Amino acid sequence: METKYNIGVKETCFHCGDQVEVAGFHLDDHDFCCLGCQTVYQILSSNNLESYYRYNAHPGKSNKTKRVDLSYLDEEEIAAKLLDYKDDQLAIITVYIPVIHCSSCIWLLEHLYKLNPAIVSSQVDFMKKQATIKFKHREISLRAMVTLLTDIGYEPKITLQDVVKEGQKLNQDNLVRKIAVAGFCFGNSMMLSFPEYFGMASFEKSYSAFFGYMNLMFTLPVLLYSASDYFRSAWLSLKQKRLNLDVPLALGIFVLFLRTAIEVLTVSGPGFGDTLCSLVFFILIGKWVQQRTYYHISFERDYRSYFPVAVTVISNDGDKPTPIGDLKVGDRILVRNNEIIPADAILLKGQASVDFSFVTGESKEVSKVLGEVVYAGGRQMAEAIELEVVKPVSQSYLTKLWNNESFKAYDKQFDTFIGFISKYFTLGLLLIALVSSVIWLTGGEATRAWGAFTAVLIIACPCALALSSPFTLSAALSIFDKNKFYIKNTGAIEQMAAIDTVVFDKTGTISSPTKSSLFYEGSLSKDEQVMLSSVCRNSSHPLSREIVRWLGVSSSVPLDYYAEIPGKGIQAVTGEFAFMVGSASFLEIRHREEKGSAVYVMVNGIVKGCFTLEQSWRPGLTTLVNTLEQKYELHLLSGDNDRRSDSLKLIFPVRATLLFNQSPVDKLSAIEKWQHQGKSVCMLGDGLNDAGALRKANLGIAVSDDINNFSPGCDAILDGEAFEKLPKFFSFAKDAVKVIHMSFVISLTYNIIGLSFAVQGTMSPLFAAILMPISTVTIISFTSLMTRYYAIRKKLL
Repeated sequence: METKYNIGVKETCFHCGDQVEVAGFHLDDHDFCCLGCQTVYQILSSNNLESYYRYNAHPGKSNKTKRVDLSYLDEEEIAAKLLDYKDDQLAIITVYIPVIHCSSCIWLLEHLYKLNPAIVSSQVDFMKKQATIKFKHREISLRAMVTLLTDIGYEPKITLQDVVKEGQKLNQDNLVRKIAVAGFCFGNSMMLSFPEYFGMASFEKSYSAFFGYMNLMFTLPVLLYSASDYFRSAWLSLKQKRLNLDVPLALGIFVLFLRTAIEVLTVSGPGFGDTLCSLVFFILIGKWVQQRTYYHISFERDYRSYFPVAVTVISNDGDKPTPIGDLKVGDRILVRNNEIIPADAILLKGQASVDFSFVTGESKEVSKVLGEVVYAGGRQMAEAIELEVVKPVSQSYLTKLWNNESFKAYDKQFDTFIGFISKYFTLGLLLIALVSSVIWLTGGEATRAWGAFTAVLIIACPCALALSSPFTLSAALSIFDKNKFYIKNTGAIEQMAAIDTVVFDKTGTISSPTKSSLFYEGSLSKDEQVMLSSVCRNSSHPLSREIVRWLGVSSSVPLDYYAEIPGKGIQAVTGEFAFMVGSASFLEIRHREEKGSAVYVMVNGIVKGCFTLEQSWRPGLTTLVNTLEQKYELHLLSGDNDRRSDSLKLIFPVRATLLFNQSPVDKLSAIEKWQHQGKSVCMLGDGLNDAGALRKANLGIAVSDDINNFSPGCDAILDGEAFEKLPKFFSFAKDAVKVIHMSFVISLTYNIIGLSFAVQGTMSPLFAAILMPISTVTIISFTSLMTRYYAIRKKLL
């Protein structure tokens, strides 16, 4: 391919849209403003990525800016602070890219792997202008990857600050500018149209043609600039042979302009310039309100509602559970078996065998050596480890990991309806507009035909239908957060409203860890007590934590071997002593009757004694069960023995199934059995032994009491303090669905009434232009206020 230099040609750059100056560049019949833009085109063309230019005209950004020195990215210490994750093969980074602005940007950034095979995948968050990129760091360095982004016109903003917080800043400058232009033109066109509204005197009539031309001039910047996003979206939709919700709106705006131009140029009427400007002005204001509402909800969820999970901070005063939001750089933390590492930290003590499937999607344990960085989001699968925090906790990062849709899919009840609306609403609207205009034309009333066609296209508002579900459920999420009930996403709320069966675990779920009594029958020497405390200290199980608390040993010994079998017990070796701690069946000893949950201790094959936990039920358990049994089928699945079955039978209804000595596999099988019977099952457990059942259930709720229960398997985390509110939460979820139904009815009623007037051809397009955004604002206000009303009724606010 030969590059030609065209001197003095004033063309538009094919890549970025800037004007080509004196020394331009030409390639493949396209003009470019600089070598940078031409190079980007060459890169894309040679990798068969010309589709980038199909979605938007001139989607790229100018590459005339001076190249930034990126050599600092070769420094391992700096790179480590920027990366979200790194192992022997893969690295993951989240970068803030300010120039992301259209669908072409998303398309190109999510196809980076075609430019370099060392890039495994990339995902774009359009609202936050962020890209999360997974790459093979042995084949492409961080500096080379950032250089690649810069070369194709998407230079990331590299900062050691939390990139998510940078990206969270809502940038509506472009939208505000378009509103300002539309508002200016709207005000002036209305002023010029006053004589037409109130009847023109002979003096004004002499200027009517001039006023008409002025109004036509004011419509041009509104049409070409303020309304450009709607035309771009409609054109993209038509190119893909689909009809999206912007097609009738763009068509209505264009028809108004066409009608205005014809009337003004032929001096047959004043046109509808004021109506066109007002329409665009009001719908842009509606869009601004919508974006602000979404931003507020997203910001509040990411930065004000911390999960009720704690990490154990080691200090001179001993081990202390600390909320992850209070964790600071330099804190020394203890992460037990099966717990999530909440922040990037250096391994100081213990054997780290970390499962990063939460982060990478690949279930493979990675071993770490002392002094090595262990990245946030990994789950420790071996003994307890001690780490020093080197990077602040990013609540938004943990939210993103927890909210990973690959861990659970939901049957969203309302998506199908919205999908139906999106697919057929536009087609139906166009048909109604055409039929009504044809009917009036055949009757010889061309003016009413024009009016009916434009009013139908403008007044119908599918946005209100589409917004009712997400805004209602997002408002509900915020209310749940304030009550210490942390739901993964809006899909889980819909699922919660459909639940008809509730299944409880016993230990740590309906029993209160803070009010239980532990007893020991047997003998342990002081050395054995130190070793037993060291063994149990590695486990995050509630019974293990109770044993450590009961022993009250401050010192510890290193372990040579540690393994925990969920639902059974612990195996550990320290020096010449082999410990087994767990159930009678796990230790293969004869089971005798105990008064509570029993944990046996075996040292070198000799049973040393048995811990018995006398559990106290959570406050308000009886009231909670009595309230739920009126609407739900209740069951209990416990891994403990059945010694407390008599008291539980008094609490639970007669028809409830109470199963004891259940392994994790047994619990999962029981959930499956109820689901096969057509039940929609909610499982409440401690998030440890119940992980499989929580994931299998239609809705899994992990109950937390200062325990790191951050798990991808659960759909919600319930703070133990809010356990009594559970019936209110279920009822409020149903109320949220009720609000969605009511908002659907309001939206449909609005559209039916509006269309019935619009097809008559008597409705002013200006009136329709005002009503359309009002309907959107009405739905947003209605869903927010009604959701709040139901929350107040349930005493959740």
